[in-house]
Amino acid sequence: MSEAPFDSFNLGDHVGDNPYAVARNRMMVGDALQLPSEPLWLKQVHGTDVCGMDVGTCYPTGDASTAFRKGQVCVVMTADCLPVLFCDKAGTRVAAAHAGWRGLEAGVLEHTIGFLQCAPAELLAWLGMRSAGGV
Repeated sequence: MSEAPFDSFNLGDHVGDNPYAVARNRMMVGDALQLPSEPLWLKQVHGTDVCGMDVGTCYPTGDASTAFRKGQVCVVMTADCLPVLFCDKAGTRVAAAHAGWRGLEAGVLEHTIGFLQCAPAELLAWLGMRSAGGV
């Protein structure tokens, strides 16, 4: 829905795109992926704050989100940073972390793991890829 230069299906509301186009793009993602609920869209700041799905605000500030109930959707956006996804082996606790160099240095992954409150032997992690067009 976005116009150039954001016409590559922009989901970021922090880059100067029309907020209505971003909202529509996000709705299209939810529809296409048949998400069970609206993702917790974060205002990412390259820090270490972790947000639970019950934060009570639409766009909380943080660089990781967690969900402990079925149907909740965690999401992080990356350009030249790394997405790291976590879950416990039972699949009852999940998290998505935005891991740029500042957040890594400050401990965003450690904070995310701590927020999950599960034994290390029960934890699984997946490392994503940075975007090819990242800055």
